[in-house]
Amino acid sequence: MKKKIIVAITGATGSIYGIRLLEFLKTIDNVESHLIISSAGALTAQYELGMDKQSIIALADHSHSPKDIGATLSSGSFITHGMVIAPCSMKTLGSIAHGIADTLVSRAADVILKERRQLILMVRETPLNLIHLRNMVTLTEMGAIIAPPVPAFYTQPETINDIVNNSVGRILDTLNIPTSDYVNRWAGLNKK
Repeated sequence: MKKKIIVAITGATGSIYGIRLLEFLKTIDNVESHLIISSAGALTAQYELGMDKQSIIALADHSHSPKDIGATLSSGSFITHGMVIAPCSMKTLGSIAHGIADTLVSRAADVILKERRQLILMVRETPLNLIHLRNMVTLTEMGAIIAPPVPAFYTQPETINDIVNNSVGRILDTLNIPTSDYVNRWAGLNKK
């Protein structure tokens, strides 16, 4: 049985993270991706990467409208391995933290939490205010994983793609999906 992974792309900057995750998942045989892209997420991807919504949808095995509250993803009986929101806007973070399930993104995240599955949020904002931090604490206490895409400079990245690939690879690590091609592992200071 394939692992079903939900990928949500919201309107925060950093749409490349969700798109790269979809690209990586497409190369893994035992994984099935389910995409939800918000209208703000599509707009941001168009602006940042010149990618239209249909091109992003083509990367996923299945696509769901963010307005379709009755989609399969809105029920705990639809078994998934986990959900990654990449990038995760502060609006989405706040909605999930406070149980406001008014879109498929927030409803699916609510289901993931209630079913005790993995919810990973690649939050994108700086600086953070106290509301952002409290929402992150609230979700962490509920079992979510807050995973901001922080560059790992010990990997000595040469390009932005190296930074993105490493961040997305670490998300795959968290989901227990093999990532040998995407993550440079720490080998100690004297072991380059």
